[in-house]
Amino acid sequence: TSLHPQSLQQLPSVGYQRALSAEGVLSLHPDVLIGSEEMGPPPVLAQIKAAGIRIESLSARPDLDALESNVLRLGELLGRPQQAHEEIAAYRQALQHQAAWVAKAREQQSAPRVLMLLGHAGSNLMAAGKDSLAVWLIERAGGESRTEHSGYKPISSEALLAMDPQVLIVADRSLQGEEARQAVLRQNPLLAQTSAVRDGRVLSLDPTLLVGGLGPRLPEGLVELSAAFYPSEPALTAELDR
Repeated sequence: TSLHPQSLQQLPSVGYQRALSAEGVLSLHPDVLIGSEEMGPPPVLAQIKAAGIRIESLSARPDLDALESNVLRLGELLGRPQQAHEEIAAYRQALQHQAAWVAKAREQQSAPRVLMLLGHAGSNLMAAGKDSLAVWLIERAGGESRTEHSGYKPISSEALLAMDPQVLIVADRSLQGEEARQAVLRQNPLLAQTSAVRDGRVLSLDPTLLVGGLGPRLPEGLVELSAAFYPSEPALTAELDR
């Protein structure tokens, strides 16, 4: 499931976390299978467990307490508890710097209305709602999400226009960057009526950032989103360097 860091691509793959194969996992002769609570399907996990493989399931909740618990548990499982404590401390410090920057930016400017859309080649769009990592990212980066539903669901034209997002984030599973932005606008011409499109504030986000809870690239992703939400403020990287 994970594509980052790049070095992971040199390792054997057992496929998508929700569609594991007992044969694929067992062929690697593991002592323990570690994954998020999203891994499955359950019958495959039961087969793996029946084969004598220990299974450790970690929370995929999008919050810092869950992340800290996961990292410390990994430290125990891998025999590196001190490194785990150091890693989570550095992560929290980076987020504290970013939160302080956002608080300062919001003294000068109100939070922009932000909507994140997930899709495939510009179609089948799903809007990020409450209790999702996408909305956690938006709010942590200093934006305001006005979706009322939970999780990821289709959004009606009426709701989209009523929301009138000032910033639109596109997370496409097959396209990236400008290609993803153009595809979603081409497939969904109604978006042209939003403030975000009129003002040229359409961003592209790597959808793998939204897999499995809070990940190691999130602080960097938040920096990029915050800078896009508050473009008139001094660069966040300069704040961190100080």
